[in-house]
Amino acid sequence: MARIIGTVPDLLARMSPLEALRHWTTDLVEAMRRKHGLGDALSPSAHQAISEQSYGPVVAAITSFLDAGKKDGSIRTDADPGDFVQLTGALWRAASSPEDRAPRMLALILDGLRTQPQR
Repeated sequence: MARIIGTVPDLLARMSPLEALRHWTTDLVEAMRRKHGLGDALSPSAHQAISEQSYGPVVAAITSFLDAGKKDGSIRTDADPGDFVQLTGALWRAASSPEDRAPRMLALILDGLRTQPQR
């Protein structure tokens, strides 16, 4: 988990906030799939007990991506890191065969974060 959390500054330096968040979340999903219990530790119901170990640092990392996107105007101002954690919780539980559904599901979530043109 520390390795994944530690990649945030580099990703934001090299990519747009949404693309950095996509890359980072993909790495997180892979880690969750390898360590099945870690995904459960990030569920809102378990949040209280493990806040310092997993949930807190993950939410802080997501906040960094969202804040960068809000600052450059690419991410909605009402985007919430807790909502993102809940939505992406389905990704590491998504079927990975015969086709991995997580990338397509993540694309839908990220599209929902984008600012919408004024109508």
